[in-house]
Parts: sequence; structure tokens; C-alpha cells
Amino acid sequence: MWRFVQRFVPNLGWMVPGSSPIDSLLQGLVAACAISILDHLLRIHLHIQCLNEPARVGATATRLQLPGRAVHSLRLCILTALFSALGARVASLVVLEFSLRTISSLLSSNNRRSDKQIFLQGQFSLGCGMVASLSFLMEGAPHSTLSLALSAALAGTIAAYVRRLATHVGLMYELHSSERYCGICILLLTTWRDIPTLLGNALKLVFMVADLAAIFLINKDFISTSEAVRFWTPLTICYTLLVIYMQEEQRQNPSEQSAYQTVAVRMGGLLILTLTVGRWADVAHVLLSLLGETWCLVQAGPMLEVCRRQDSISSRHVGGIRRSRADASRRSQGPDIPTSDH
Repeated sequence: MWRFVQRFVPNLGWMVPGSSPIDSLLQGLVAACAISILDHLLRIHLHIQCLNEPARVGATATRLQLPGRAVHSLRLCILTALFSALGARVASLVVLEFSLRTISSLLSSNNRRSDKQIFLQGQFSLGCGMVASLSFLMEGAPHSTLSLALSAALAGTIAAYVRRLATHVGLMYELHSSERYCGICILLLTTWRDIPTLLGNALKLVFMVADLAAIFLINKDFISTSEAVRFWTPLTICYTLLVIYMQEEQRQNPSEQSAYQTVAVRMGGLLILTLTVGRWADVAHVLLSLLGETWCLVQAGPMLEVCRRQDSISSRHVGGIRRSRADASRRSQGPDIPTSDH
């Protein structure tokens, strides 16, 4: 029956030799749960920060309210379907591009984006990293479906717990933290500032594995070294130009419109690359990536706006401190005393 269906269904992510639709569906579910965990942990952090430091954040906690359960389930289903249909080859390209862009952004001296903005704008890349890593780790495994089912169950359990925690924080944190009788809220009262550090360490580990998996998954399709060179040379040039363009765009106009423009430019570059040295299935997967990246940015829009305001206020605050220190230093030196020659 499945062979009959394969004749008429396009060659999407699950239509590759050695894979099954169940494995692809489980991989997509794990990727969607990873994005959900990242989203809710950042929402918890920003919500508590809005309550504790309203002047520094410049936003109200109402902008960070959780969507309803039905909306959340719909989002999870859409992400699961997108990542299930996404091929590991294009997912690997997205992972490598995000890693190069993030490293270049962190090393740049004029970087205005905080780690939280990078986390939010890299949600889809995180899902691609999970797809690439699982495809690499489960390739040829004798019980891959069972392992993926256990991974999906664990990821779903963690995602459900983090969502309940975010719901509790959104409803009860302000009351419980002042009354000091809820253990969870008391723990978050002292540890909420460590959430970005925790996420940063976890994402470093995820993308280290995903980058190695991406390089392996891309190289395994090449028969000779010359074929690999013909692919990696335009890929390196394309990614370098994309990174340079996006850094300049973010420096001049760090806005929501700029984020969508960079997504279009990045996916346009990948589309041209796959049309040149890729396969027709890769072209369909790049279009799916464009849809998924846009979807993740739309869902993260309110939190991105809060992060941009926070970074703007923080930069003005740091600039004011530096100016006041410079003025105090000049005053401490005293006025210049003119000297006369005798």
C-alpha cells in the first residue's frame, strides 16, 4: 500500500531512501517541541522581567500573555507538519547558515542584538537542527522508530511541563512572589535571570551536534571530491555575502520589517543555490523553510518587540552612564590653570 502511495506523492522529506513517514513525523514532533520549550522559557523570563524591572524593559506583561490551548495545539501541529515534510539536506543548509550568521554577529563589535533576540530569530533554525541531528543519529539504527518515539515522548513531556509553568507564572507569579508561599515562584524569583544563560548553553550544545550532522548529511551525497568542491564553493560564497548583507541591514535598521527582509534574502539565496547545484526536491524544501521561518517570526513578534525595546533602553542607559563618568572624570581633574612665562 505504501509503495502505491509513493508513486503519486511528491518527494518530500519523508520520501528518501531508508526513511519512513512515521520517523519523519516523530522527528518533526521533537523539533516542534524544542521550539515550544524555547518560546515558553523566554516568555517566562521576559514576563518576570517586565514585572520586576518595568522601567528597564519598557513594556507591560500583557504583551506576553500565552495563547489559548487550542491555538497552541494548532501551532504545534503546523510546526510538526512543516518539519516532517522538510528534508534533512535543506535543514542542514539552514543550520550551517544560522551558525555562521550567529558567530559573525557575536564577534561583531557593533552588534546591537541581545542573546534573546538571537534565540527568538533562531527558532526555526533550532527545529532544523533537531531534524538534522536526529536524521544523522538515527541513520541505520536498528530500532530508530522506537528511539524516536521515546525522544518525542520525552520532548512532549518537557514541553507540556514548561507550558504549565509559563501559565502559572503568567497568572500567579505577581501574587505568589509577593506573598512568598509558592515554592516555584520563589525559585523563579531568584533564578529567572539565569534562564538566558541556560538556554544559551543548551543551544550551543544543540548546534554543535547539528553542525557536525549537517556537514555529514551534505557530504554523503557526493561521490567524489570534485563534486563536493563544486557544491561547497558557491555555498561558502553565498553564505558570506548573506552574512555581510544581514549584518549591515540589522545595524542600520534593527526593526521587525528588517527581520522579514533578511528572511526573504536568506531563503532567496538558498533557493538560487539549490537551483544551481541542488535537486528539485531541495527547491520545494526551501519554499517550506521560507514558510516555516516566516511562521516562527510571526509567532515570536510580541517577544521580539519587547526585546528590541529592552535593548534600546539598555543602550541608552549604558550611554548615559558613560557620559556621566566622563563628565565626573573631567570635573575631578579640575579646571586648567593657565601658566605665564616670566
